[in-house]
Amino acid sequence: MNGRSGRPSGPDKSDPSAPSDRPGAQGPALSRRTLIGAAGLGAAALTAAASGTAGAAGSLTGSGSSGSGSSAQRRAHAFLAAAMDGYPDHGDLRLTQSYTDQAGLFSTAFTYDNALAILAHLATRTEAGRRRAVALGDALLYAQAHDPVYDDGRLRQAYNVGPYVFFDGVAQPDGFVRADGTANVGTQFGFTGTAVGDMAWAGIALSALAGRTGKRRFLDGAVRIGTWIEVNGGTDQPLGGYKFGVDGANAKLPFSSTEHNTDLVALFGRLALLTGDPVWRQRRGRARAFVEKMWEPDGRFFYTGTNDGVTVNKAPVPEDTQTWTHLALDSRRYSRSLDWAAAELAVLDRADRTNSTVPAGQSYEGVTFSSASLLANEDAPIAEFQPRPDRNGVWFEGTAHLALALRDRAGHGDEARAHRLVASIERAQELLGTGQTVGSRTLPERAGVVSASSPLDTGFGFGYYPYRHTGATAWYLLAAARSNPLRA
Repeated sequence: MNGRSGRPSGPDKSDPSAPSDRPGAQGPALSRRTLIGAAGLGAAALTAAASGTAGAAGSLTGSGSSGSGSSAQRRAHAFLAAAMDGYPDHGDLRLTQSYTDQAGLFSTAFTYDNALAILAHLATRTEAGRRRAVALGDALLYAQAHDPVYDDGRLRQAYNVGPYVFFDGVAQPDGFVRADGTANVGTQFGFTGTAVGDMAWAGIALSALAGRTGKRRFLDGAVRIGTWIEVNGGTDQPLGGYKFGVDGANAKLPFSSTEHNTDLVALFGRLALLTGDPVWRQRRGRARAFVEKMWEPDGRFFYTGTNDGVTVNKAPVPEDTQTWTHLALDSRRYSRSLDWAAAELAVLDRADRTNSTVPAGQSYEGVTFSSASLLANEDAPIAEFQPRPDRNGVWFEGTAHLALALRDRAGHGDEARAHRLVASIERAQELLGTGQTVGSRTLPERAGVVSASSPLDTGFGFGYYPYRHTGATAWYLLAAARSNPLRA
């Protein structure tokens, strides 16, 4: 799953106790895509129980925000619109459902995915896209102002946006706004914690809205997010930077992530520009210094982070710390990380691969999630009740990261490689994830990118599967539009 998504709390992917210092060794599991609730169920372990149960009563027309671009881009926007409009009887104030119903996460809307949806809508440069982005931004502000417990500017990992009956038979009857007026936090799966990275992406989206619309409320919301991060994530440990966030019981999590600090380079940079306050530039420098300490000059890639603020965790090595660093840092010194990701994480998925679910005659190229994904145990399920992984499964969100970063770098051969990756994503949108629904309503035809071509083990204790996904679709649209969300 994503979002980032569903595993119980545990050691961070930056844990220095990983069993080997070579890239690719399997280490303890937790990332921003991790469940950080106090005591939640792992969503991935429950997915199969609900797969295929959603019907197709009704349909979603998917009046998208595109208005321009290729047919593939218009269909991707139609998916984002449909996932946003899946529960029309539950009010205009709403977020976008992250995955189709078949993923078993019901109406879960991850904060990270909705931040990406805002940025993808804004990238259209259309009035329709701006309206959808503003609506989602206002929903994030509502969640910030109407948390059922806290009034400190935080957002939770995920929210519910429509009714459902949970696996235990207990009904969740509300939309995004509960009957008492509070935001409908995703307690059923334990999506109740607050990660610095999720907050950073929400702040990036709100600051982008502030810049586009000139509306003060969006900047105020982004500043509240930045302030929360400073209070709850700042550290004076030797490696510096910012910590992971808090779990659902509000206990601070001890590890620090390269990915999170990269996000903060972008957020704090935007806040510095928009507010003129030099404190944000100082905080940006602190986050950047942490990221630069994670650089491996011999291999020319970035490590994943630290568990104790002292020791760098050297395995596994994920994709996003290679691509997002380029998008945020804009530094030739570190741009070879893209070559590492393109070479070391490259996969080709086709029907004859072990455990592949790709239909006969189809193939997809791209990158996988991490060095550990290439070493996944293909004889055992990713998690309880889940299928066995395909080591060659393509992670389409990461493939879009890489395509956008290559286009941004614009070196010799970069555009040709990016074009092939985007074409692979577009082919997946055409052919994978058919018959899936949102809110039991039929999606527009050939709309939305699945998160993975086949079941994929991230190496961090959770997997990705061939379900159409808001995050993967939004990243595809950003890559297609050549819109870099991590650079102000």
